[in-house]
Amino acid sequence: MSEILSVLALVGFSAATLWLLARPSARMSALMPTPWMLTVAAGATALWCAPLALFGPGSSQAMVAQALRDLAMLGWLSTTFWSSGAPMSRPLRLILRMLVTICLLTLVLGAAAHWRAGAAAAPWMTPTMTFAAMIVATGGLLIVDSGVRHASAGLRTPVMAVAGGFAMLWAYELNVQLIGALTGKSASTLIQLLPAVVLLMLPTYIVAAMDIGRERMQLSRTAAMRTLILLGAAAYLVVIGLTGAIARLIGGDYAELAQAASLVVALGTGGLLIVSARVRAWLSVMITKHLFEHRYDYRTEWMRFTATLGHGANGDGGEDDRNLHRRVAKALAELTGSPGALLMLPGAGGSFRVAEQWHWPIDAEAEDATLSLRSAFMLQETRHIVDLDAERRGKSAQNAADDNLAIPDWLIADTRAWVVVPILHFQRMIAVAVLHRPAVSRALDWEDLDVLRIAGQQAASYLAESQSQEALSEARRFDEFNRRFAFIMHDIKNLASQIGLLARNAERHADKPDFRADMVETLKISAGRLSDLLVRLAPRARGPAAEAGRVLIEPILNEIAAEALPRRALFVGCQAGLSAWGDAGSIRQIVQHLVANAIDASDVGIPVQVVAVAEHGRARIDVIDQGSGMTRSFIRDELFKPFVSTKDGGFGLGAFEALQIAQAMGGAIDVESEPGRGSSFTLWLPLADARSDAKLMKAVMR
Repeated sequence: MSEILSVLALVGFSAATLWLLARPSARMSALMPTPWMLTVAAGATALWCAPLALFGPGSSQAMVAQALRDLAMLGWLSTTFWSSGAPMSRPLRLILRMLVTICLLTLVLGAAAHWRAGAAAAPWMTPTMTFAAMIVATGGLLIVDSGVRHASAGLRTPVMAVAGGFAMLWAYELNVQLIGALTGKSASTLIQLLPAVVLLMLPTYIVAAMDIGRERMQLSRTAAMRTLILLGAAAYLVVIGLTGAIARLIGGDYAELAQAASLVVALGTGGLLIVSARVRAWLSVMITKHLFEHRYDYRTEWMRFTATLGHGANGDGGEDDRNLHRRVAKALAELTGSPGALLMLPGAGGSFRVAEQWHWPIDAEAEDATLSLRSAFMLQETRHIVDLDAERRGKSAQNAADDNLAIPDWLIADTRAWVVVPILHFQRMIAVAVLHRPAVSRALDWEDLDVLRIAGQQAASYLAESQSQEALSEARRFDEFNRRFAFIMHDIKNLASQIGLLARNAERHADKPDFRADMVETLKISAGRLSDLLVRLAPRARGPAAEAGRVLIEPILNEIAAEALPRRALFVGCQAGLSAWGDAGSIRQIVQHLVANAIDASDVGIPVQVVAVAEHGRARIDVIDQGSGMTRSFIRDELFKPFVSTKDGGFGLGAFEALQIAQAMGGAIDVESEPGRGSSFTLWLPLADARSDAKLMKAVMR
């Protein structure tokens, strides 16, 4: 059987040598730096297979040919790993020179001994060659291991395959020789199987000859994990076997004790891995850290991330799958191994509030569960992924009253919060994700930051598309709303006809007291109906960019108070000389709407206050009432949405348009309210002095 395998190996390597010679040198050079040395190695292996077939494995003739084979293999390793792209350390260079010298001496001495002694070799020859072969095999394994580790980034599949084939052959030969040296007996069975191992090495040359796999070869994480499990199981069996052997040597009942202890340890380890998420997370971190070049398996993670984001599109999932905001939080959390996540969305005043959570229960109604305008602006401008542990270390070294930190105190205080990820879409932040600390906490590195940044951009595209769909739906509702104005125009036409008829009748019946009384009553009713229609049809959208300028606030408030006097007395307080940057008509329209809502919400005789001051570089106008108030959920979800109103017959457009106008002028509207205790609407506008100073600074810089 050994002779047949040797002949097959001889034929196979001879064919591989001819195939490599026939391959274009340019094509082979693209795979490895010295393709001609691979051809030499294949030819030397074919020459070695000849004495294997003629004289058998383990013969002195085969040992002499083996020295020639090892010399060719070392030459290929030298030209592959001893280069600028894969430098070899100085100790390995010395080892390589020593191995080449041993191979040459073995080749020369073996050939000379056979030439002088004929077919029968000297008695000392086989042990000497065996010892030399052991040294060469050990050194060759060291060179392969070091070369692959230090140059793995630049190696391709053919190079890795050939180097692995060399390592397999040397490892097998070293194992056979060590068994013989330790036992004092020749491992004849293993020696006879040597041609079979040589045949297993042949596919590596075929991989190189067929130009298979230009890309870098590496195990997938699944294959690596399964290999580790198999190795662990094998190690466990080896330990059990050694324990049993030692127990048998010692005697007594130690064998059963050893078996019981091993079983307890195995069951305890397995149970700990099943029950404890922290242990599983720790094991995953250790495996990733020490066995893989990168923390993330990008292909697998990206497929899972994309599948999580798009899972709700099928419409066949549960409530979590249909909620895009929750899917975004879940996808980002699973990417980093976080057990939970929060997703914050922009509110009415520009600040961000917790809108959704995944496995992280939190009181979204809490006042402090927000991200301020300043914090949101800083995150948007810097696009910085915040490591909250680093922020906590920095905050502990500063004054607690220092307000230069953008991250709110409630996030700093909650040690579960680990990372803050801004979700940006074309330089505009549309959401903020807060990730829960993993079971095994670790510091963020460059790979985490890159993955979270790219994942945030992809999640932003999904959120932006969802917002576009909502905007399109609202636009369609506006379209439908505009069509309803045909009925209003019909009412105006009826009023015009009624007034025209009244005017014509007045020419004939103006002298009758009854007619004059009816005419006055009709005119009052018609005027009231026209006023209502005009209020409903009044244009609210303006172009603040074209009309922006310095606007004094106090005159506007006084005029609004005078107009509202027939309905309610206003208490107006304004800082002297306060001026905002915007459009006077737009500011008047916003304040009028807020005052009208405050009057409607208050009982008769209850005053309404309007206060204007400068605060934090902005103009602040507060409209305060003591009316019925609103719930927090209504303020967050419905107040500033179109077509939602608490008034009977209201269209729900006033607050929505007021906010749009304020934001167009660079301002915002904040609301504080409690049911039964009134409401406070705050209009924030750019301060005219601050805007003028900024424009002056830009002009100077130009």
